[in-house]
Formats: sequence, C-alpha cells, structure tokens
Amino acid sequence: MSKFLIAGLGNIGPEYAHTRHNIGFDVVDHFVEKHGGVFQSDRLADLARVKYKGKILVCIKPTTYMNLSGKSIKYWLEKEHIPIDNLLVVLDELAIPLEKLKLKGKGSDAGHNGLKSIQESLETTEYARLRFGIGNDYPKGAQVDFVLGKWRENEIPIVRKKIEKSSEVIENYLVMGLERAMNTANNLDFGT
Repeated sequence: MSKFLIAGLGNIGPEYAHTRHNIGFDVVDHFVEKHGGVFQSDRLADLARVKYKGKILVCIKPTTYMNLSGKSIKYWLEKEHIPIDNLLVVLDELAIPLEKLKLKGKGSDAGHNGLKSIQESLETTEYARLRFGIGNDYPKGAQVDFVLGKWRENEIPIVRKKIEKSSEVIENYLVMGLERAMNTANNLDFGT
C-alpha cells in the first residue's frame, strides 16, 4: 500500500487562524475531515492518518511556524519512509490570482518562506505543490498585512469553493498522478 505525505503550510496560534497565509492548514483540515480523519498533536506537527483508494495518507500541519516548515516535513518523510515523489505541499501564493489554483511538480520558492525552508531541508525543488492563489490586491508596502490578514467578505464564497475543489485536486493527484491532475486543476477558474 503506497504512502503519501500531504503537508498544509501555515502558522500555529489563534491570531493566524483562517488568514490567507494559513490556507494550507484550512485545505488539509477540510481534506482530513472529508475522509473521516482527526488531527492530533505529534512531533513537529499536528498529524492525521487517512486512507483513500488503497493509499495511506499522512497529513500534517507543521507546528514549527512557516519559516521552519522544512524541518517538520523532512522529519515526517523520513519517519514514515515516504519517497519525495509522494510529497504534496499545499500553500498560499501571492503571484496567482484568487480565482486560480496551480498544481506543479517542481519550481522555485518564489519568495515564499515555507517553500524556502522545505528546499533547504530537502535540498531539492522537485516535489509537488498545490498553490492556492490569494491574489495581490493590496497597497504598496502592505504585503505582510495582506498575507497575514483575514479574507475579505466578498472573497469568502470563492475561498470556500476553492477549499472544496482543492480536496478534489488532492484526490485526483493521488489517483491519476501529477500530470493528469495538473491538467484538470490548472484550468479551473473560480471567477466565472
């Protein structure tokens, strides 16, 4: 039975809950709940195990804070003997509009501290990531406040839809493989 690590990125603590930067946590929460799992506190992460179509999924929300996400991911890949080809990271992405999701098999950190940490810990950029577009609709100099801020009222319906669809994208990735799942996910548009 093959095993996968699904890692949602975010920051721990109530002040960060349901902010743009914590969308990785929210997506993985939805996915685990949909499949009847429950998170429990464990080493360097909140952890849940679920099964889907004959696969074991180790789902984590690192408790190391965003800038040290790689430490948690590396620990759980090694502890669970999961190959890097079976890692999927879910995160927020400023460079992608709110209406879009992007599934990729590799890429740069694009200035994202969570990806930077993962790249340093794993010494590679060759792992799958589901990037949840948060857009970049903020005034000059307000990037940090925007990223760490809560969703605007008018964004919430799209965000809810995208969280549900992100769970489906994860399922497609597990069943169809990365390439075919990318074709589906990357053509979705939540603005229509």
